[in-house]
Parts: sequence; C-alpha cells; structure tokens
Amino acid sequence: MLRLGGWEWVILLVIVLIIFGVGRLPEIGGALGRSIREFREASREDKPKEKAEEKPKEETPTTQA
Repeated sequence: MLRLGGWEWVILLVIVLIIFGVGRLPEIGGALGRSIREFREASREDKPKEKAEEKPKEETPTTQA
C-alpha cells in the first residue's frame, strides 16, 4: 500500500497548486466533499435493506425472581 510522508504531501500540494492555481482549489475541494458525502449517503441507504431482510429475533419471556 502506498504511504506518503510529510515531504511527499508537500510536493503533491505544490504540483496541484501549479496545475490548478489557488483560485480553483476551493471549487475542487467543494466538489470532492460533495462526492464523498453522496458516496456515504448511498452506502448508508444499502445497509437498512440488508437489515430488513434478516429475520427478527424471537423474544423469550423473562421470569422475574
């Protein structure tokens, strides 16, 4: 797996600044944030369907001591 250290992140940030410029960075960050949020919402929507398909556990009567 690729792990980036401190200097690698600095170099990557400088390259991104050169390519896109400072003015477009907020726009790119906002688009990335929206994409991540939509992905999370879509993955959450799938989970209730899976839980609904499972059989509910039968409750056993409890006795009081």
